[in-house]
Amino acid sequence: MSALVVDDDKVVRRMHGKLLTQLGFETNAVENGQEAVDLFTSGESYDFVFMDMEMPIMDGTEATQKLREMGVKSTIVGVTSCNQEAEKQAFVEAGLYACLEKPLTRDAISSLLEQVAKK
Repeated sequence: MSALVVDDDKVVRRMHGKLLTQLGFETNAVENGQEAVDLFTSGESYDFVFMDMEMPIMDGTEATQKLREMGVKSTIVGVTSCNQEAEKQAFVEAGLYACLEKPLTRDAISSLLEQVAKK
């Protein structure tokens, strides 16, 4: 499985990338939503995209909407420090599969993979 980590914080990118690699993902990381859109535009593809929701240049909501408009079928997961259910629901309505709180944990990823496998 492959995963793209999209986050403007270098430490978070490194930490999430390391966790995903430990869980068997091949990972890549970029700093903002525009870079994620550019990767897909250039022909790259990933099974999962772990998308920070608040970033400069292009935030996670806008990037997710653009990716969906492009026909990207990857499982896009919002990653946020927000724990407001209404905000998380808005992210899901924008085209995200789910929304997880930062920092990602092994348990959260395992649970997500189980949910995806059932669909």
